[in-house]
Amino acid sequence: MGEVNDHRRYLDPAVASRLSSVELRSRLIVEGFLLGLHRSPFHGFSIEFSQHRPYMQGDALKDIDWKVYGKTDKYYVKQYEEETNMRCSFFLDCSASMGFKYSSTTTKYEYGAMLASALSYLCIHQKDAAGITLYADTIKKALTPRASGIYLNEIFKAIAETTVSDKTATGKCLDKAVDKVNKRGLAIIISDFLDTPDSILPALKHFRFKKNEVIVFQILDPVEQSFALGKDAVFVDMETGEEMTSQPYQVQKSYQELFSSFQKRLKDECIKMGIDYNVVLTTEPFDRALFGYLQKRARMQ
Repeated sequence: MGEVNDHRRYLDPAVASRLSSVELRSRLIVEGFLLGLHRSPFHGFSIEFSQHRPYMQGDALKDIDWKVYGKTDKYYVKQYEEETNMRCSFFLDCSASMGFKYSSTTTKYEYGAMLASALSYLCIHQKDAAGITLYADTIKKALTPRASGIYLNEIFKAIAETTVSDKTATGKCLDKAVDKVNKRGLAIIISDFLDTPDSILPALKHFRFKKNEVIVFQILDPVEQSFALGKDAVFVDMETGEEMTSQPYQVQKSYQELFSSFQKRLKDECIKMGIDYNVVLTTEPFDRALFGYLQKRARMQ
């Protein structure tokens, strides 16, 4: 119990962000999630596929893991290093708006970076291929998916060396990136999506047109939903530097209605396209997002 609780504390972004190493942070987030999975609201979900796959007709009997059979009463065979199940492509927004924080100890980019690195770690350790594209108004870095523990360090390095800058052009960058996706797989897009839906949605549709499965994680600071500031404030556009003074409590209701409408449109259109849409707040632990990925991955087997 003590070991589980000790590891699960790294699911708290405030705790995980204090670790300096991206590799250590990713490993402890994933280990904490997996160790605590059976005690969480997700109890009963099987994660055996991370190291095994179900036995299929034609598999050699010698490859059956009888220890797993003894625990689960199901036949699984060991997966070997050369077996790659899927190509997972991560797309991480590093535009200036992702540098925002108010309610949280971590910025949206820091949260998204921890989520992307943890999911990459999980992918490669379950023998999937992982790669990442970092973008703002242009593509800053693109690593095509590979299934290699050594390659994972390249992903970590790219994430660690990236800082937030420039304006948002999510739609344009995703549209350009999907043109280079030559094999079908799973696209995981991590962004605040603070761009016009008319520019974002065609790019998401492009992913689906090329037969990719898609998970969207909209990363937000809680105040971006609530606008609960309660006092006079100076608002600074993080991408243009433009300033505006306002009294948030006077416009809070109108803001909430507009932002809710924006999110509803994004969610509804994603559902129509068969895309998994998730809102993740920067104050939330990582387990819900990680479980969302595992659910999607399991459905694709």
